[in-house]
Amino acid sequence: MALPKVETPTYELTLPSADQKVKYRPFLVKEEKVLLVASETGKQEDIYNATREIVNACTFNELDVDNLPLFDLEYIFLNIRAKSVGEKADFRVLCPDDKKTYAKVQIDLTEVNVEVDDEHTNKVIIDKDKNLGVVLKYPSLALLHGQEDVDTASIEIVFNTLLKCVDHIFEGEKIYPGKDSTTSELKEFFEQLPQEKFLEIKKFFDTMPRVRYETEVTNPTTGVKSKVVFSGLADFFESASPITA
Repeated sequence: MALPKVETPTYELTLPSADQKVKYRPFLVKEEKVLLVASETGKQEDIYNATREIVNACTFNELDVDNLPLFDLEYIFLNIRAKSVGEKADFRVLCPDDKKTYAKVQIDLTEVNVEVDDEHTNKVIIDKDKNLGVVLKYPSLALLHGQEDVDTASIEIVFNTLLKCVDHIFEGEKIYPGKDSTTSELKEFFEQLPQEKFLEIKKFFDTMPRVRYETEVTNPTTGVKSKVVFSGLADFFESASPITA
């Protein structure tokens, strides 16, 4: 005899990168197991693979998850998690003042938002007289698969990531799509740039939108209060270990 099916509620959110509404559901026990395994290993690849699997399933396979900007993916995941395990979650964080004592911090996951730096832009002008410049696209799971975190990577990793993030190069009315250029062509183009222009391009990665939450923790040993910042999935998985998640 077939057992009854459990009804799962459906919710809706708007993607931070676009005015697009997305329907989603809480994750199920089978999906929570995937999350817990990734949390235990702490490996970035495991974390993003688990996130990809859960977001894909919980948005009814209607999104191109691999090509979403990472901050969209992170935002969807945290909303799914809030509806799955409760809006408030306890985390164990390392106190910044002595770097050896851990304390509990409670976060309301519904208050975690995507923040955009006021100086952020995805368009960099290289030569004003020629109207020469580059337009960049945001890193996605597909683009960064098997690669180090851009925030902590070497300059070579950042450079290689840049080549993959070129939407197009323009000069006057001419457009040169990144997908139509070879890696060697793009590499040669960017290696010819003055250092100041390359730093402007690097600023795209430094200031791009990201899931961010700032709170305060009190060291139970020293009594010192310090600010702690959660930024991106890596911090929510690695810098803090969920107690009730």
